[in-house]
Amino acid sequence: MAFLSRLDLHECLQTLSVLQWLPVYVFLVGEPLPIPRIKKPNKKIVDKYHALYISALRKLFDQHKVQLLTIMPYFKQPKHLQSLMLLQWPLSYLAMFWILQPFFIYLLFTSLWPLPVLYFVWFSLDWKTPEQGGRRSAWVRNWCAWTHIKDYFPITIQKTKDLSPEHNYLMGVHPHGLLTFGAFCNFCTEATGFSKIFPGITPHLATLSWFFKIPFVREYLMAKGVCSVSQPAIDYLLSHGTGNLVGIVVGGVGEALQSVPNTTTLILRKRKGFVRTALQHGAHLVPTFTFGETEVYDQVLFHKDSWMHKFQSCFRSIFGFYFCVFYGRGFRQGSTGLLPYSLPIVTVVGEPLPLPKVEKPSQEMVGKYHTLYMDALCKLFDQHKTQYGCSENQKLLFL
Repeated sequence: MAFLSRLDLHECLQTLSVLQWLPVYVFLVGEPLPIPRIKKPNKKIVDKYHALYISALRKLFDQHKVQLLTIMPYFKQPKHLQSLMLLQWPLSYLAMFWILQPFFIYLLFTSLWPLPVLYFVWFSLDWKTPEQGGRRSAWVRNWCAWTHIKDYFPITIQKTKDLSPEHNYLMGVHPHGLLTFGAFCNFCTEATGFSKIFPGITPHLATLSWFFKIPFVREYLMAKGVCSVSQPAIDYLLSHGTGNLVGIVVGGVGEALQSVPNTTTLILRKRKGFVRTALQHGAHLVPTFTFGETEVYDQVLFHKDSWMHKFQSCFRSIFGFYFCVFYGRGFRQGSTGLLPYSLPIVTVVGEPLPLPKVEKPSQEMVGKYHTLYMDALCKLFDQHKTQYGCSENQKLLFL
């Protein structure tokens, strides 16, 4: 038995990593191998127990190699450029909302007033575009900024089966995490080479509908292939042509509060609307699981009776998402800040589950394929969990 658990190693390595060049040694003490007392053991007996010792050493290494390789990136200090590119992603939305929009309103009272007037006229005429396939830009999706974000962790995507361009797909994205780094890099950019891995497939990642009611923000989202999670938007993509893949973070913003390290809790048991939609269009269901998504931040959880939890619930009722309190690393090695830990994030795309096209599926049929989807997701998780840092006995928990 090793005397350090994964969580212990996690905390120990963070504490020790004060200097990037500091050598780190992790000692794993294995289970004792009982040996009888023999005054003059012959060569056969010595060779026997020597072979047993080598076998036990190999077993100890195999049991912990993935765990150690997953944790060791804490000692990798990301380049400052990667950190800055990572920060610009959320800050760019804030800049559009708090700086660009007020600036355009200010221009209304200057000699440049035709500029904002023309934009807002066009904005009103273009109102329905987010629900009619959007307006993606290959140029934006190929920005080098996304490659720097990918390399920060790093983020990768793994294919288990090909996706035929002759079908449409509804993809379940699990888990939500706090900022959904894996889904963003893999499906909203070309940083991980989605188009080369799945040729002929056009990915769309669905998000909150009200984001597309915000000037400038909507254009930025649509350029990356993000679509509204509204029913009309999804229906449009699944009914116009083939080769469309719509990703839905099924657990939604509620799952963000479940995003803590060393947990695999998904809000899925009662979320059946995406299965009904897939049946109505005959779209194939694709399970995906992103390993490492919940490991990149530590989150402060509050009791349901606390005033802070009530504030979070009130915040969600107003803005549509939770006000989560979380922290990660800072710019300096060993410091605390709002940058995520540079741990690997791997999105595994499972085998598509074919569904018949049924215009009005019954509740029983929806329940049947929902169960099949959960089974496929569990199978996908179990097949890859030990490869990406989870223990052999760790299971998915559905709420």
